[in-house]
Amino acid sequence: MGSFTLGKYLPLNSCIHKLDPRAKIIAMLIVLIAIFLPAGWLGYGLIALCVVSLIFLAKLSLKFVLKAMKPMMFMMVFLLVVNIFVIKTGFVIISLGSFAIYSDAFIQTLYIVVRLVLMIMITTALTATTKPLDLTLGIEDLLKPFARFKVPSHEIAMLISIALRFIPDLIEETQRIMKAQTSRGVDLKEGKLKEKIMAILSLIVPLFVSAFQRAEDLANAMEARGYAPGAARTRYKVLKMERNDYILLAASGVLVVALIVLAIL
Repeated sequence: MGSFTLGKYLPLNSCIHKLDPRAKIIAMLIVLIAIFLPAGWLGYGLIALCVVSLIFLAKLSLKFVLKAMKPMMFMMVFLLVVNIFVIKTGFVIISLGSFAIYSDAFIQTLYIVVRLVLMIMITTALTATTKPLDLTLGIEDLLKPFARFKVPSHEIAMLISIALRFIPDLIEETQRIMKAQTSRGVDLKEGKLKEKIMAILSLIVPLFVSAFQRAEDLANAMEARGYAPGAARTRYKVLKMERNDYILLAASGVLVVALIVLAIL
């Protein structure tokens, strides 16, 4: 699990860790929306500067955050291959007989990769600086206005929190099963297509069994502690917005305004 960082909380003493989870969630959503504004490379550079500054304020290492990119490498390569065959605009970079690779294929792929990298960085920063319980409370409070429409805010927040909490555990379990299968002579990399399918099945089946076992244990633990969905609940910890939280929200708004101006210009 050392190479997987998304969903992993780091208990550090920083100003970002002390912020209200609601402010961090709203700021993250604002930045995620800003990433898709057509502000060009200058806009992406401005977002990257803000995200990197946030990471340093949170006392996180760039190496820790960049580790979250490893699971996305295959998707990035796949996007490049698809764009090479689909996009036929721009100038020709490489020509192999009747087949040519155009510049716009690389440019469009680079745009997508930059967006993915920024999205993963800001999401990793959120999960690394926010406790799972605080994240649940923040999501629940943000969803409370939808209660009048019969939206179960607490249950949705609990589901999201549990999903984020168990991502690292499932990755760790996958790595453990892969090592166990390799020690028994299962080769997940070499062999014919049928052998690879059987090897993958030998990995997926015990992983699903382990996941269902974890879910059952969690459900039993929650029932033993008297958890009842939909019941009225009190809180030991009450969230309260402070000055630094409003500063974060204001900075996020200024960033969006700046990107809108860049997009217009």
